[in-house]
Amino acid sequence: MTLGRLVLAWIVVAAWFGLATFVIAYIVAAVTAFPQQNYSIAVPASLLKWRVVEAGLLTLIASLWFDSIGSGQWWLLFILIGALATVAIWYVAPPADTPRRALIAGAVADVTRYVIAGGLLAWRLS
Repeated sequence: MTLGRLVLAWIVVAAWFGLATFVIAYIVAAVTAFPQQNYSIAVPASLLKWRVVEAGLLTLIASLWFDSIGSGQWWLLFILIGALATVAIWYVAPPADTPRRALIAGAVADVTRYVIAGGLLAWRLS
């Protein structure tokens, strides 16, 4: 695996994670505000910085998977990684007024974010 391929894969996943962060914030805000139609989203810059680091770490894990272990069943690997990352959010006490459906929508969106990132990495690294 060349450094150029790793960096390109990292950029693709970091761009996806940045876009997905805004989409997930929009989904959670819409579900939280339901049935009202007026809501706004705000994403802190520190979260976007973390998404870039997270994309780098995920790219390195994917590189190990696709270059040494194998390429089959990649979707299962990324579902498990996404679930592992999402479980940590469930143990942090959410605000008391957060509806359970917003937590579930956010968790499903996070796992989906990882699976799509895995597909992008399978495309770039395989």
